[in-house]
Amino acid sequence: MPSSLRAFTLSDFDFELPESLIAQHPTPERSASRLLDGRSSPSVHRIFRELPELLNAGDLLVFNDTRVLKARLFGEKASGGKLELLIERVLEDGEIVAHMRVSKKPLPGARIHMCGGLRRGGFDAVLLGRWPDENGPLFRFQLQGPAGETPYELMERHGHLPLPPYIERQQSEGDDPDAAEDSQRYQTVFASKPGAVAAPTAALHFDEAVLARLAERGVERASVTLHVGAGTFQPVKTEDLSEHQMHSEWYDIPLATLAALERCRQRGGRVIAVGTTTVRTLESWAQSGRTQGDTNIFITPGFAFQVVDLLVTNFHLPKSTLMMLVSALAGYDQVMDLYRQAIAHHYRFFSYGDSMLLERQR
Repeated sequence: MPSSLRAFTLSDFDFELPESLIAQHPTPERSASRLLDGRSSPSVHRIFRELPELLNAGDLLVFNDTRVLKARLFGEKASGGKLELLIERVLEDGEIVAHMRVSKKPLPGARIHMCGGLRRGGFDAVLLGRWPDENGPLFRFQLQGPAGETPYELMERHGHLPLPPYIERQQSEGDDPDAAEDSQRYQTVFASKPGAVAAPTAALHFDEAVLARLAERGVERASVTLHVGAGTFQPVKTEDLSEHQMHSEWYDIPLATLAALERCRQRGGRVIAVGTTTVRTLESWAQSGRTQGDTNIFITPGFAFQVVDLLVTNFHLPKSTLMMLVSALAGYDQVMDLYRQAIAHHYRFFSYGDSMLLERQR
């Protein structure tokens, strides 16, 4: 049966990936990573810095300008029990919501001493309850610093970058020799809007030289913001994809980007999304008409794309929602064949891995 007519299940997006191909460190130079050009068959093996030559004057590249927070924090309860917070979101009133890892959950009203607590140069966190409701999976806190700092300031001073779970050299309470590398390379060169707990990894390959070459070729740039949440690593557990509950993330599309999209269409250019987060943002707007808000859009094969023509993306986890998204865009058979090629040619996978260029199937 043609893949365009079949009903997909979770098992369709599984594949065997050698553990040795999971990148633990970035390449020495951002644009020195590999690029699998999968727009046609046969595909072409390239280096990422060649990307500008593959695009045309009048095309529009759309980036996600979110900035990764140092959202991983360590603390202890009044009883001395250790815990860890992963801050998912800063609310408008200055409160935060976070994942909490602890042996026994404290009760609302409990005071948590983070990074030593107020008395030892850290800060305190008062547990207010669950979020978004009393049965929610996250916890809501009020942070109290010694000088009334904002949550962003407290995270910047005391927090750690929350590296993905498949990067095994996880940071801890002590010094991490890789922290300096990660603080630079796990951010894009244009990151400006703090709020993410994971990087928009396809954009990590862009450096100033590549951006300058794109401008020389007449490729326009625009940005959106989607604050990537920890839910991006949430596994799909149901074989029936319709039963999966997609996580929600906050996005914003500036008026300048809407104008750039309109200019691109008028001149016959192509919209190239950098990363799956950019795809989800643009297609959420196309569906809802809202330029700002939360989205839990779940893109699977059969989805009718309205905005994105091409996609720059990394190689994703088996059985992930991101595998489903790229298969929806470029075609299931094409994507699975590209993944087989990538494994055979020892491409590097996931956040610090290599990239590919895909075109929307018509």
